[in-house]
Amino acid sequence: MSDASDPAITSDWGDWLPRTIEAAEPDGVAVWYLGCNGFVLKGADETSLWIDPYVGLGDPPRTVRMIPVPFDPHDVYDADAVLATHEHTDHTHGPSQAPILANSGADFYAADDSLEVTDDEGWTDHWDVDHGQLNEIEEGDSFSVGGFDVDVVRVSDADATHPVGYVIRYGDTTVFHGGDTKPHDGFADLGAEYDIDLAVVAFGSVGRVPDKRTREPQRTRWYCDENQAVEIAEALGAARMLPSHWDMWKGLTADPTALHEHVRGFEYPERLDIVEIGDRLDL
Repeated sequence: MSDASDPAITSDWGDWLPRTIEAAEPDGVAVWYLGCNGFVLKGADETSLWIDPYVGLGDPPRTVRMIPVPFDPHDVYDADAVLATHEHTDHTHGPSQAPILANSGADFYAADDSLEVTDDEGWTDHWDVDHGQLNEIEEGDSFSVGGFDVDVVRVSDADATHPVGYVIRYGDTTVFHGGDTKPHDGFADLGAEYDIDLAVVAFGSVGRVPDKRTREPQRTRWYCDENQAVEIAEALGAARMLPSHWDMWKGLTADPTALHEHVRGFEYPERLDIVEIGDRLDL
């Protein structure tokens, strides 16, 4: 998952999605799903946060992209910050993210191991990115971007070396993005501390993915199953849950509508939001 080699990125959709986001004037917070685990949050003050935007093709035949490439990162000009949750290619990826930083002057926020990727890929050498744009964060840190206040929180992703999650507040609206986290004992404490309106939870199936080195198929679980996804939302006391990542990799895709049956027996989440790549959700 962490091989950064990729052919040149070509959008299947032209530039309509970044132009749509750029022109939007939300009353509160608008959220666009970019596929995989990528999102854009845009506030009423026109500040926009891009979280884990990824438009690479994976590492075929090991990881094969199953959804369109919705934008060319060279077409993104109005980002204010790019946030990475961990060091895997589909979350920290120079060809997907460095052009956004170069065109917009946005700051990049990531933990140490994700910042190592920027060194390995030569973001400041191959793109017009300044070292001052690259900000190292860790659990317990807080920072602000325009009207957004961001708290960096602990998550649980055994496949990553240093994953982090984000609790993002804009006025009275609070969004949790946990990257590829599984359930974690600390989420109940987060639920008690924050009034979470929307929890983004990575959801998928178990599949057989070729090993990175030997290419022999191995039983692989990278994301939450139905029960784990609901467990996270319930612990957080999230009013709404949005499953992500279910659309991305061949052999690990899943049907998010199956979650309807799992959430019915729990107090939280109160609402399940199922979106497709390119969709907008208003909070």
